[in-house]
Amino acid sequence: MFSLGKTIISSAVFEEKFACDLQKCRGQCCLYGDSGAPLENEEAEILENFFPVLRNYMRPEGIKAVEKKGTSMLDKDGDLVTPLIGNAECAYTLYNNGIYYCAIEKAWEDKKISFRKPISCHLFPLRIKKYEEFDAVNYEELKICKPAVRKGVAENIPVYRFLEEALVRAYGKKWYNELLIAAEEIKKNKSG
Repeated sequence: MFSLGKTIISSAVFEEKFACDLQKCRGQCCLYGDSGAPLENEEAEILENFFPVLRNYMRPEGIKAVEKKGTSMLDKDGDLVTPLIGNAECAYTLYNNGIYYCAIEKAWEDKKISFRKPISCHLFPLRIKKYEEFDAVNYEELKICKPAVRKGVAENIPVYRFLEEALVRAYGKKWYNELLIAAEEIKKNKSG
């Protein structure tokens, strides 16, 4: 564990290797779990505001799920999440050539909306647990991400490097630069 600002970071964030391999995993993270993607309150509002645009990117069954359940919803644990199609994939998925993609991110890439995707999705496979005093930043090792682990090992990309953009979005550039310094210190201490 490493403490940085208001975060406590699992050592796995520094030690484990990871690099998404969409051609191999086929976007299984859009299907994983028994609930939709975790949302911040402001993200739920954003999805509601952008839904008229997002529906142009979504599959008919995703649109139907949103019309029935809402652009966001509370899951069985009382957490704010994206709705699901049935009990499977996120309602905001696209499916193309056997791969699941994010309709929200596609609309963002096309510059139709200013919101990329929920931060929980952007940070995946990191999970942030917010406490009153700090945020716990943990790497979640999942079977569906084995191709990403293999690619990360092959290309020697630590989790924190692969998720640079998402971590900067979540905590800022200054925080991330301090994380890089910490990573170098940890590396020196391990080899020394």
